[in-house]
Amino acid sequence: MMRTTSSAMLSPDRVHDIASLVTAADDYDVVRRAIAHIRGNWRQQPDIDTIAEAAKVTPTELHHLFRRWAGLTPKAFLQALTLDYARGLLRDSASVLEATYEVGLSGPGRLHDLFVTHESMSPGEWKSGAEGLEMRYGFHASPFGQALVIAAPRGLAGVALADPGGEQEALADMMRRWPKATYVEDTQGTAPLAARIFDPNLWRADQPLRVVLIGTDFEVRVWETLLKIPMGRFTTYSDIACKLESPKAARAVGAAVGKNPISFVVPCHRVIGKSGELTGYHWGLTRKRAMLGWEAGQVS
Repeated sequence: MMRTTSSAMLSPDRVHDIASLVTAADDYDVVRRAIAHIRGNWRQQPDIDTIAEAAKVTPTELHHLFRRWAGLTPKAFLQALTLDYARGLLRDSASVLEATYEVGLSGPGRLHDLFVTHESMSPGEWKSGAEGLEMRYGFHASPFGQALVIAAPRGLAGVALADPGGEQEALADMMRRWPKATYVEDTQGTAPLAARIFDPNLWRADQPLRVVLIGTDFEVRVWETLLKIPMGRFTTYSDIACKLESPKAARAVGAAVGKNPISFVVPCHRVIGKSGELTGYHWGLTRKRAMLGWEAGQVS
């Protein structure tokens, strides 16, 4: 078959579109090479110059491109890989010293700094499941009933909600989550945290609450994903599983969501069933509806 076509000049808009596509493809290839180098060499803890050389761009170009495409810097990506592997080693009974050198860090101090920055606890505290960690707690009024606020030395570790007369059961429920920790009642000390949690006038994007997530590696990854759900929006268990690159793990995601220790702040109430129906909530379905309605009012 012979096909006859007519020749015409491309419009300026079309030329611009093609140029943009070419640029995007080139940028993607740079980020792809950088990620491949980091994943293949993270134990050597490569610096930005080495990664940029592998990606065939300057360090400054790589920093901006990587942040735009991946949402974090090359250094932060390297730290995330290192931390994820270190968690696995500690969970599998490696000592802090063994984990330090296995992930390519120069000394335990660097692993300590990495854990404190990203986990708000030391590697030893993480490994022991909060053994010896002092938890201070207090009950405070909230829009959703009495709130039990629990603070670890480096940040907010727990928020539970109680019906009238159910305060002690709420406390016992939270204590069962970290049975190796030490608990001290400190209503005055936890009051500023409670105010920052429930008073929208005290919410500051430039001064976020520091939260301490204590759980298994999978649970923490689920809870971190919950933190990214904007107010007024919803997600499903299967969507979270897909974000974690485990699309068949919706049931496991549901179990982790149900164990979320920081009610309202880590917004498990924004997770709904695949059909769009509200599903169960550890602190009661009525309270979940109230939270969603309250947030809808804040957004509007």
